[in-house]
Amino acid sequence: MSDDLLATVDSQSNNPPWSVSELAGALKRTIETAYDHVRVRAEVSKVTRHASGHVYLTLKDDRAAIDGVVWKGNVSRLKAQPQAGLEVIVTGKLTTFPASSKYQIVIESMEAAGVGALLAQLERIKAKLHSEGLFERERKKPLPFAPKTIGVITSPTGAVIRDILHRIRDRWPCRVVVWPVVVQGDTAAGQVIHALRGFQSGEAPKPDVIIVARGGGSVEDLWAFNDENLARAVAACTIPVISAVGHETDTTLIDYVSDRRAPTPTGAAEMATPVLSELRGFLLDLERRRIGTFAQTMRSRQEKLALLSRTLPKPQDLIDNAQQRLDYVSHRLGGGLLKNLNAHDNAFGRVSARFQPHLLERPRAQKVDRVAQLSERATVALTRGVDRHNRDFSRVAARLTPALPLRPLDLKRDALAQVTARLEAAMTRRVTVSTQQARLPQLETRMTTAFDRLLALKSERVKRLDQVRVSLDPDRPLNLGFARVNRKDGALITSPDGVNAGDALELTFKGNRTLDVVATDGTAPPKPTAAPAPKPRVTPRLPEQGSLF
Repeated sequence: MSDDLLATVDSQSNNPPWSVSELAGALKRTIETAYDHVRVRAEVSKVTRHASGHVYLTLKDDRAAIDGVVWKGNVSRLKAQPQAGLEVIVTGKLTTFPASSKYQIVIESMEAAGVGALLAQLERIKAKLHSEGLFERERKKPLPFAPKTIGVITSPTGAVIRDILHRIRDRWPCRVVVWPVVVQGDTAAGQVIHALRGFQSGEAPKPDVIIVARGGGSVEDLWAFNDENLARAVAACTIPVISAVGHETDTTLIDYVSDRRAPTPTGAAEMATPVLSELRGFLLDLERRRIGTFAQTMRSRQEKLALLSRTLPKPQDLIDNAQQRLDYVSHRLGGGLLKNLNAHDNAFGRVSARFQPHLLERPRAQKVDRVAQLSERATVALTRGVDRHNRDFSRVAARLTPALPLRPLDLKRDALAQVTARLEAAMTRRVTVSTQQARLPQLETRMTTAFDRLLALKSERVKRLDQVRVSLDPDRPLNLGFARVNRKDGALITSPDGVNAGDALELTFKGNRTLDVVATDGTAPPKPTAAPAPKPRVTPRLPEQGSLF
């Protein structure tokens, strides 16, 4: 058969072919219509939480497995969160995934399959929290002894709140703040967490202790208090928390992480408050004991005082003895004063005998010797100073000749002549008469000013040199009261080492007045000699300051 004939036969057939997409769509509609609501009991495995918020998992039993998906909008509303190994009952619908030709169940609700599964899940959460240290006794906070405000988190309509309020009113009347919550169902754990955080943040009056209370019930009824997030919120609470969920035989997860566990809500109220009547009785007992102790102490001290008073002497006896001692001492006072006066008179006589006039003369003689020594040392020092100044003056005087100050003036005079010659040469140049006449007064003024300035500088230098000469004059110390020592041959004496006893010396004073003396060794006074006529001493002088030209 040809291809055209085969095509004609196919087009006329009652079973036309489907495309893969059409077939996959038909299967999807068929499955979703036939299984739009199914409940499946299975074990959860391969749980994957995608970044988008969706949860992908596998439901299996011992012979088959089916994929499942929980859209992110339904994850938070599940009664039991998917965990690997957890046996659950899920409700949803079947659908297919055409891209890979697989079918899966879209889960709308999930709950634990029986008490055994719930307890297994509880044990896993308990082991996890225990490994993190949330059950340790060291982290639990102590309860306040006398709370001013008590916060109660419970249902406002049950008998629990009435029992708690009645018990608190009987034992310790104080302020009670009730935060109403739902204590059963999917939203119970979230409301209790919100209440705990509200008490801590100040959204309600901050209490001193918090009681989380609920009546008894089955495991399913109390399951909200086994929530992991609620247990972590109780452990993180900064206010002491008392757990009072169920009866004494009921145990929930928050019982392990709370600071105290009460067997019943009434027991929680008793734990949180002291008994006012017992405190009053205790205070009355303390007051009675205080009064009794005080009275006993007073009686004991009174008895001790009475015993001690018997051993004390009479006051009059003490006064009589003191009066007798006073009379005895006053009788001896006159003789004692006289004896003391005689002793001081004798001591004064012994001390005054040692004070003689020659004792006062000796310090004076020592002072005179000291002044003589200092005078000799001063004379030697002045002689050395005069000699040094004479040498300095001689060196300076040798350099200060009359021609020395005039030499710079001669140089300046030659320079002035050269400038004058240059001016005359410039004046002879070919310039207009009016220009030369205008510049000539300016040049004359500048030349006169420069010459006056130079003359003032030279005069000031000569004055300074003359001051140096005066300061180096060897006769200047003589005007201050010093004397110059020379030998008869005119040699200057600067040290007593080269002077022998009997040498004739000459002292020069102010005004070139001289005095002849004879050196001695200090043992015998020198013999007087006739003083020759004073010799005029000529001191070299520089020329008087005057005109330099």
